[in-house]
Formats: sequence, C-alpha cells, structure tokens
Amino acid sequence: MPVQHTDKTYEQELQLLRDRILAMVGSVEQMIGDSVKALVERNAELARATIAMDRSVNRAELAIDELCMLILAKRQPVASDLRFVTLALKMVTDIERIGDVAVNISERAIDLAALPPLAPYEDIPAMARIAASMVRDAIDAFIEGDVAKAESVIKRDDEVDDLYHRIFRELLAIIRENPNAVERGIHLQAVAKYLERIGDHGTNLAEQVIFVLRGKDVRHQGKLA
Repeated sequence: MPVQHTDKTYEQELQLLRDRILAMVGSVEQMIGDSVKALVERNAELARATIAMDRSVNRAELAIDELCMLILAKRQPVASDLRFVTLALKMVTDIERIGDVAVNISERAIDLAALPPLAPYEDIPAMARIAASMVRDAIDAFIEGDVAKAESVIKRDDEVDDLYHRIFRELLAIIRENPNAVERGIHLQAVAKYLERIGDHGTNLAEQVIFVLRGKDVRHQGKLA
C-alpha cells in the first residue's frame, strides 16, 4: 500500500499523481472498448471519436511527466517514493502507446465499416475485454502496491494468446474458402494482433510492478513460478 506522509502538501502531490495515472488509464480503457464496439457495430463515427480521444491521452502523459519531474526536483524522494515516481514516468509512456494501438484498431474499424460484413466478431470483443482488464489491473496493482494482482495479470496473457490463435485459424479458413474475403480478413487479423499487443503491454506493466515491489525481475521467464 502507498506510504502516507506527515507532510500534507507532499502527500497531496503524490495523490494527485495517482489520480492522474488512474484517469489516464481509464481513458485508454474506454478507447479500447469503444474501438472494438465501433468495429462490431460498423460505426465509423464512433471510431473517429475514439481516435480523437487520443489527444487527451497525449496531454495526460505530458501533464504526468511534468508532475513527476516537479516531485523529483522539489521533494527529492527516496526509497519507495523514488521507485514510485520513476516507474510512473515509465508506465505512462506505456499507457500512451496502448492508446495508440486503440487508434490503430479504430482505423481498421473505419476501413471495415465501408466493406460488407465478413463474419461474427464474438472472439474479438472477448479478447478486448481481457486485454483491457489486464492493463487496468496492472495499473491498480501499481497504485495499490499489490503483487498478487500484478501476478494475476501475467497469468491472463495465455487467455489473450489462445483467442488470438483461434481468430487466426478461423480467418484463415474463411479466406481459403472465399478469396474475395482476403482484404477484410487481413483487417480483422490486424485487429486481433493489436489486441494481442495490448495484452503484452499489460503483461509488461505487471512485470515492472513486480520488479519494483518485490525486487524480482520476472521478464522473459515465461509463466510465473
């Protein structure tokens, strides 16, 4: 759990940092959901609105970076506070990149909205829900100092990968049977790959949290022991 400080102004600055990170990840979580909703509902207007949201995410990253640098210069934090602020600088960059991936999905949704529907998209929304929850839980684990929650994020990555492979196989079968579906199949395959990438971002965030909280580097080691 976050350390409480007797210096109320300092504590308010750290709480503001926590609040801004949570707000930023909330915006990105919405972008992921709306981009996939736009895809499923063939709603190009929603996709464009989702793309426009990326500007606010970019502004949030800059504001958080500025606040982190202010805290570092003004408070010269040590120990857990120093780890928290420096990791916040890294994590908001990763969150911004996830917003960029949601933009990529929205762009594919716009392209697909202009084409005849190919097939039901049940697995794609399921994949998006898991990937978005991984990102949210990784950030919650960071804010709350919860190693167990971070570990649960890493374990969920297998679910995202399984859905990705299933979507790939289904689209490949459709394209083989219908050569006219190649363009649409490529767009949908790209969406699945983007969602798989969001899951990877969630895993990377969780691994960073574990490293900071436990001092154990679990990157590139497969499943947790």
